[in-house]
Amino acid sequence: MPSRPLASLIPAAATSDGAGVRLYRSLGSQRGLRLDPFLMLDEFFSDDPGDYIAGFPSHPHRGFETVTYMLDGHMRHEDSAGNRGDLGPGDVQWMSAARGIVHSEMPQQEAGRLRGFQLWVNLPAAEKMRPPAWRDIPSALIPTVPLEGGGQARVVAGSFEHAGSRHAGPVGGLSTEPLYLDIRLPAAARLQVATPAAHNALLYIYEGEAGVGPDAQAIPHRHAGLLGPGGHIDIRAGAAGAALLCLAGRPIGEPVAQYGPFVMNTREEIEQAIDDYRTGRLQSG
Repeated sequence: MPSRPLASLIPAAATSDGAGVRLYRSLGSQRGLRLDPFLMLDEFFSDDPGDYIAGFPSHPHRGFETVTYMLDGHMRHEDSAGNRGDLGPGDVQWMSAARGIVHSEMPQQEAGRLRGFQLWVNLPAAEKMRPPAWRDIPSALIPTVPLEGGGQARVVAGSFEHAGSRHAGPVGGLSTEPLYLDIRLPAAARLQVATPAAHNALLYIYEGEAGVGPDAQAIPHRHAGLLGPGGHIDIRAGAAGAALLCLAGRPIGEPVAQYGPFVMNTREEIEQAIDDYRTGRLQSG
């Protein structure tokens, strides 16, 4: 299979969410800017507590999964089902809101750097009304694969083959078959990542810049590069190196109806979700 080419770029737009947390949003920054099954990708990054201290107080979700990946700082997560988790550097929370949950994410620091990502992954219609599920994954359980020249790849979900070895992340068995890699490459380093040909794929550059595909088409800092069809991704770091997320997933191919934190298939299902939240039925799961 050929190498995946760069199909389009989405610059991350500066915005705010929650109670005023400043962040950068690529996927989801405009209506319809998605890559099935991925709905939204946010990067939060600040050394100023005024940009993040108010956090994300209680808010509802239905119909999709949220993936929070911390690089720096400390965030507490709680939900209406009684779950609670404390995320530190390198930790991941993978939450399936499914038929509904009310969730909060609050920084547990008053100074220093808070940095990480939140990805929204859609669920197929057959799974949208299942009971919600929650998983906290400590950094120690995420494989870190050394790469040539001092680089590394962390395998959050799916599997990564390198130098004749296969490395499986702690998240698997999901219908969208997600691949989630955090890759760091030194200057001008090259890396090939195998992906199923039927999956959609993208790269998000959060440090430096990188080239992708047979012609090393440039993806600048804080841009999501949506990739075309192929069997693998060829990545080349720029002159200052690169740090990036590599995401791939099996497309669902169903209609998407979204209203804020509710993602269903029809307008009627969205109206039901809103009514369930207003009357407390969503929170009860």
